[in-house]
Amino acid sequence: MSYTVEKLEKSQVKFTFDVDAETFEKAVAAAYGKTKHKYSVPGFRKGHVPRKVIEGMYGKEVFFEDAMDIVIPEAYSEALDKEHDIEVVGQPELESFDFKDDGGVTFVLKTAVRPEVKLGKYKGLSVERKVDKVTAKQVDEEVENARDKQARIVDTDAAAEKGDIVNIDFVGSVDGEKFDGGSAEGYDLTLGSGSFIPGFEDQLVGVKKGDKKDVKVTFPEDYHAAELKGKEAVFECTVNAVKKKELPALDDEFAKEISEFDTLAEYKADVKNKLMKDAEMRADRQYEDALVQAVVDGAEVEIPQAMIDAEAEDMAKEFEYRLSYQGIKLSDYLGYINMTRDQLLDDYKEQAAKSVKVRLVMEEIVKQEEMKFEQEELDAKIAEMAERSGQDVDTFKKGLGKEHYDYLANQIISDKLLAMLREQNAPAKKAAAKKSADAADGADAEKKSAEKKPAAKKAAPKKAAAADGEAKPAKKSAKKSEDSAE
Repeated sequence: MSYTVEKLEKSQVKFTFDVDAETFEKAVAAAYGKTKHKYSVPGFRKGHVPRKVIEGMYGKEVFFEDAMDIVIPEAYSEALDKEHDIEVVGQPELESFDFKDDGGVTFVLKTAVRPEVKLGKYKGLSVERKVDKVTAKQVDEEVENARDKQARIVDTDAAAEKGDIVNIDFVGSVDGEKFDGGSAEGYDLTLGSGSFIPGFEDQLVGVKKGDKKDVKVTFPEDYHAAELKGKEAVFECTVNAVKKKELPALDDEFAKEISEFDTLAEYKADVKNKLMKDAEMRADRQYEDALVQAVVDGAEVEIPQAMIDAEAEDMAKEFEYRLSYQGIKLSDYLGYINMTRDQLLDDYKEQAAKSVKVRLVMEEIVKQEEMKFEQEELDAKIAEMAERSGQDVDTFKKGLGKEHYDYLANQIISDKLLAMLREQNAPAKKAAAKKSADAADGADAEKKSAEKKPAAKKAAPKKAAAADGEAKPAKKSAKKSEDSAE
C-alpha cells in the first residue's frame, strides 16, 4: 500500500491511497470469513458455503464493501502513524474509490486537521481595566436586602397591597372547563412579584382575608401549553390570609443583630468595603477577559467545521448534564420550548466557534512560550484540593484518574499563561486616568448645572415583569439559552 497527502483549504487534507491486489485480496478473504454465516445455499450448512459459490451466485464484488470497511481504517491508521505533523480533528470522509483491473483498489479520504494559528501581538497590548464605582445607592440596597431577610411576616386584616403576601386557593377554567395545573390550595403569592401571568396579581390588590374574587386573565401567545395560548381564563380565588412584612428599624441595634459592628455607620462602611472588593475582583475578571479577547482578535486561524460541530456537541452534552441534576431530561426540556436537538446545536455554533478559536490561540501561545509545569506544582495543586475535601493527600490521590491529572496540569499551564499575559500587557492606565478626569470635569459641570436647575421628577415605577412559575396560572418562560437550566 502507498499513499499521498495533499493540503487543502479550510484546514483540510486529502489522502489518496493505492492498495495493491494482494492486500485487498486479504481484506476480501477476511470479509468472507466475517459474513459467510449470512448466506444460505441448498446443499451446504449455513456458515459453510464456499466463497466461490457465494461469488458465483451474487458476483465477485459481493464482499468488496465489507472488504473496504477493513482496508480503509487500516490504511488510514497506518498513514496517521507516519504523518506525525498531522493532527486530525474529525472523522474522515470517503470522497471516492475505484476498483482496479489488477485486483487492487484506490480511494480518497478527506479529513479536517488542526489548523495553523498565526499569532498577532500578544505582548505590549493596551487594554483598559475599569473598576465600577460603589455608590451610596448600592450600599443602601445591600443594607435593605439584609433588612428584608430579617423581616417578620405577620397576618393582617388590612387590604392587600403591592409587596404583601396573599395566601389563596384558586381554581382556573377556560370556557367553563377546568384545566390541568390550573388549581392550587394554600398558595403564597407575593403581589408584584410577576410570578403569575400578567394581570393576575394586579387584580388581587385590595383584597382582604376571607374575600372571594374571580380573576380574569388571558394566557400569553408564547405560553408553554399550546392548548392555553391566547385563551381567556377565569380563576376563582379564595383569600385565606393577607400577610405583611414588618421590617426591623434601621438603627444601631439592627447592625448589632446582623453583624459584628456596634453602629449602623460601621456596618454600612463594611458593606461598602465588601462591595469595593467585589468591584475590584469583577474588574480583574473583565480585564482578563478583554485581554484574552484582544489577543484572540489579533490572531488568524481558519477553523474547520468539524471542530465547531464537536465543540457544539460538547456544549449540548454539558447542558444535558446540568439539566439532569435538576431531574429534567433534555428531551422533555426541548419539547417544553418546542425545539429540536439539531436546533439546539445550531444555537451553540457561534459560541462554539469563538470557544474553539480562544483555545487554539491560547494553546499556540503556550507552545511558543514553551510553557511547562513542574511536578512540585502539580503536587501542590493536589495537596490543596485534598485539604479542601478534608482528606489526606494519599487517600485523595487514590481517587484520581489520568483525566484528573491532565485537568490539573492544564489548569496550572492556564494559570501561568494568564499570569504572563497580565504581566506583559499592563492595563491602559493613562486612558483610564483620562477617563476619570473627564468624568470629574463632567461631575463639576453637572453640579454647577444642578444648582441652576430645579430637580427632575422621579420616574414612575415600572410594572413588574412576569417571572417563571409552575403549572398554575404562572407564566412559563420558553428561553432557549443555557440560562434556562441554571
